[in-house]
Amino acid sequence: MADHPAAPHPDRTPARAFGTVADAYDRGRPGYPREAAAWLTDLGAGDPVTVLEVGAGTGKLTEQLVALGHDVLATDPDPEMLAVLGRRLPDVRTAVAPAEDLPLPDASVDVVVCAQAFHWLDPEVALPEIARVLRPGGHLALVWNERDERIPWVRRLGRLLGGGQRGESHRALVHSPLFGFVEDRAFRSWQTLNRSTVQDLALSRSHVATRDDTGREELRAQVLAFYDDYGRGMDGMQLPYVVQCFRAGVLERRVVVADEPAHAAPPTGDGTAGPHGAADGSTEPDATHHATHHATADATPDATGSHLVVTTGSFPAVTDVTKAPDSAVTVDEDTVLLFDFR
Repeated sequence: MADHPAAPHPDRTPARAFGTVADAYDRGRPGYPREAAAWLTDLGAGDPVTVLEVGAGTGKLTEQLVALGHDVLATDPDPEMLAVLGRRLPDVRTAVAPAEDLPLPDASVDVVVCAQAFHWLDPEVALPEIARVLRPGGHLALVWNERDERIPWVRRLGRLLGGGQRGESHRALVHSPLFGFVEDRAFRSWQTLNRSTVQDLALSRSHVATRDDTGREELRAQVLAFYDDYGRGMDGMQLPYVVQCFRAGVLERRVVVADEPAHAAPPTGDGTAGPHGAADGSTEPDATHHATHHATADATPDATGSHLVVTTGSFPAVTDVTKAPDSAVTVDEDTVLLFDFR
């Protein structure tokens, strides 16, 4: 019995291998419990929401999202996987697209979900893109079906199948400055496997799909021998899963700068300052020097773990600066914005 996969087939790569086994994937992979799908998409009001699913595959989770009444756009980089989803759920909108380049405008969806696929993404590119399309108050939700390998026979099957567990993939979300506190929740589910579907489960693994024909047949024989030794025949086996779920709200990326203090007003045309910075000496502020601005910002953690907001917007040129008083610094529970005109 070989513990290591055979050499990959030259025409297949793990990231794009699933399309070659899309039908086996759909037959052999487990679905998701309804209560897990409800938790992943819960924004608190209990109403249907607009959901973008990235890495939707053949629609294993999509089916539950639709059943909950959500408006779903399912995306996946593999058209063959989405073709199976389309046959399963013909009314669901689909788009062939990776999570790193989403075909949606800014702030256009309430929830982004990713089932059994986040470990395939480039988080440095995908997380900013996901944050871009989320509306304020929305969140990103991740979910993995993990075999419960505390059970000895499940552990034996896991050694045959190889891989498939999430590892620490969710840590990229935990450490992202674009998202807030990560909540987690676990659910339990069972998948009924028979002699046919246990083969599909094995063949749907990415490292198996990349093998040559001989390598795939060797694994198929090993899995069948395991199943027959299990001794349940037509009754099948109940494969237990722990459904690991995570969600985190997108952080507000708008910065509000406090009003400019009166004594820092720019000079008027005759060399004196108006009472509120107006060049003509009136009490109306000059629009070019009003210091309340809205700018897009990216939050970057500093060495202490706090978040410093670095604006990507622009501010008017400053012609006369004095040290700003404490009131010119805005503070809330999430952000400290400092002015430094040196």
